[in-house]
This record gives sequence, structure tokens and C-alpha cells, in this order.
Amino acid sequence: MHSNSIAFLSMDFTIRPLAQQDKPFLWQMLYEAAHMQAEGKTIQDAMNHPDLAKYVKGWGSKDDLGFVAILNSNHQPVAAAWLRLLTAENPGYGYVDDSTPELAIATLPEYRNQGIGTKLLAHLLTAAKTSYPAISLSIRSTNPALHLYERFGWQIVPGSETVNRIGGISFKMKLVFN
Repeated sequence: MHSNSIAFLSMDFTIRPLAQQDKPFLWQMLYEAAHMQAEGKTIQDAMNHPDLAKYVKGWGSKDDLGFVAILNSNHQPVAAAWLRLLTAENPGYGYVDDSTPELAIATLPEYRNQGIGTKLLAHLLTAAKTSYPAISLSIRSTNPALHLYERFGWQIVPGSETVNRIGGISFKMKLVFN
């Protein structure tokens, strides 16, 4: 896989594969993806939450795939998108089967709505098509990214609606590659 430099809305960034040194940033992105700041929680709370920690803990196994967006101006990471293949014995929120990895993606709040997450997701999907038949995710019904996923072809998994950690509704979505 190669990194490519992308200029978007005067935001110049590079997408590169996630590496072991990105693990602290992955924890921060997991915290953002789980909307824990709205609950008054910390990154440490995400690290201590067993249902969330499985998305980062032990990162770097053979089935893990992910990318990070880095600002070219100061080399700051601003977004990450990654896949983990979780099993029935240790399922994630978006688990559908043992051959479908789950997506986790987040952008730092001050860099949202600038196209970075969209470009990062497109990059990840291109890479994932060669390794996996499909990708799943879990999303809150109120998450504005729902429309982004639908544009990329994700569909709601029938009967997957559940009450989430904060008492709202979440459901699973799946993207099948052809």
C-alpha cells in the first residue's frame, strides 16, 4: 500500500498505514468514535471499557488494517480509520460474522466536516476490498455519518437495532464488496 498526499479545502494531509507508534492516537480516536466526551468520560475510561478496548488492544495482528491522516504542515495525526476482525467469542458492537471485520473511524473534532474522514474511509475501503468480502460497523441512529456510510453503499442489517450504552438506538450496517 502506498500513501498519497491529498489537498482538500486548503487542508493538506497524507494518508499512511497505521503503525505501532500510532497506538496512543488510536486510543484517542476510539474515545472520539464512542462519543465518550459527551458522557464526561476520559480516554482512560475507553481503555478500561472491555467492549471498547477490543477495538485497539493488541493492535497490529495479521488481520488488522488501518490508516491515519497526517497534516503535512506539522505532521499531526488528525483522523484514523481501521478494521478489526473480531470473532463470535469476542464480538464487537458491529459483529455480523467471523469473516467480516468491523470499522472504527474518527476525526479530531476541530478537523471534522472538511472531507478528511471521507477520503480516509475511501482509502481504507479500497485496501479492504482485496482482503475481505464485507465490512460491518455499529452506529447510533443520531450519528450524522449515517448518510456518509449510505453513500458508500452500507446497508442496515435487518433486526440489528439495540439500545446503546447511553440509552439511545444503535444498529449494525454492512457493506458487501462485489
